[in-house]
Amino acid sequence: MMLTKAPKGTKDLLPQDSYKWQFIEKTIREVCAAFAFKEIRTPVFEHTELFARGVGDTTDIVQKEMYTFLDKGGRSITLKPEGTAGVARSFIENSLYADAQPTKLYYLSTPVFRYENPQAGRLREHHQFGVEVFGAAEASIDAEIISIALTLFKKLGIKGLKLNINSIGCSKCRPDYNQKLKEYFNSNKGNLCKTCRERLNKNPLRILDCKEESCAPVIKNAPVILECLCEECQNHFEMLKGYLESLGISYSVNPYIVRGLDYYEKTVFEIISTDIGAQGTVCGGGRYDGLIEQLGGPKTPGIGFGLGIERLLIVMESQGIAFFGGDFADVYICTQGDEAKLSGFKMAQELRDKGISTETDHMGRSMKAQFKYANKIGAKYVIVIGGDELKKGVVKLRDMKEGNEREINSHNIIKELSKIFNF
Repeated sequence: MMLTKAPKGTKDLLPQDSYKWQFIEKTIREVCAAFAFKEIRTPVFEHTELFARGVGDTTDIVQKEMYTFLDKGGRSITLKPEGTAGVARSFIENSLYADAQPTKLYYLSTPVFRYENPQAGRLREHHQFGVEVFGAAEASIDAEIISIALTLFKKLGIKGLKLNINSIGCSKCRPDYNQKLKEYFNSNKGNLCKTCRERLNKNPLRILDCKEESCAPVIKNAPVILECLCEECQNHFEMLKGYLESLGISYSVNPYIVRGLDYYEKTVFEIISTDIGAQGTVCGGGRYDGLIEQLGGPKTPGIGFGLGIERLLIVMESQGIAFFGGDFADVYICTQGDEAKLSGFKMAQELRDKGISTETDHMGRSMKAQFKYANKIGAKYVIVIGGDELKKGVVKLRDMKEGNEREINSHNIIKELSKIFNF
């Protein structure tokens, strides 16, 4: 039944996995705070024109992949296919350019929607973490946002990553390069796929991003952008390399990285993993100095990156990296009898008020079944309250890891557990 099946390309996040996301999100927040970035949250849908103008009407995203519809007022609305355009719109609308610059922002677990064939870690609804910096033109900020991504991966324990960088020029040097590409690809037109033949006159740079095997040999011998850079772009790229080297960051120059969005210029980069198959990019981004002006704002340089949380999870799981925080409860209160259950119910709330995660029985389980359930949910300690304990004014406290058990005065149990859990 369609009613009980999630739409193709979407996936439920179940309780047994949500702690992994929370662990990643917590780590991301810590890293962003260390680099003095602040969080921004933008709507899940925007006016379609924002993406057509910002992302580019010759990109695959705009031409093939967007979820676009007319709302009840007849306006064309699109579910967010990427994060940058919405943040740029917010930067303009809220006059953030009037604040002291640069503006350093991040967004976290933002849902993005693309109608494409689902692949490893890339669903039709997936979630992105991204950073955007507006107002800084120097190559030092390019190196800094690359460093943020690599710092995050290091803190998460991810290994086997490779940084590829490139420069794709600017509005001064790109036209000459585009002309060279047109001439070259026109002479090899018969070997290009249908999509690339359509791109040829509109945006030949997009051909370099084609993943069709038939186009690969042609692309391999195409003119290289690095040979066509103007002096400004060349100097910027050399400065970027210098900043990366000053941080001890290894990189490779890959002249065929162009990224899939039209707003990029100058720096583009990708961080690649060998652990998720052919589609190995776990983080990609670059500079977009003309985007704010293109969307109607003042001339403002910008740079950012995005990475998919689902892909990050795949890499971490493939490398056997431990996720912390998977326990559902610190304490389980095991009770027998109505009076004990009432006492345990009250105690559970008192422990929660102290910040101790606590669970108790709501299913009428036997004492044995309650212990089994406590073990299943990973409770570190079990408090036992029965008729005998109530008469004596005590509870039994069992350390589930060590297996030992001791009696504690009922009035002292909260103080004792607060010491154990350091609250």
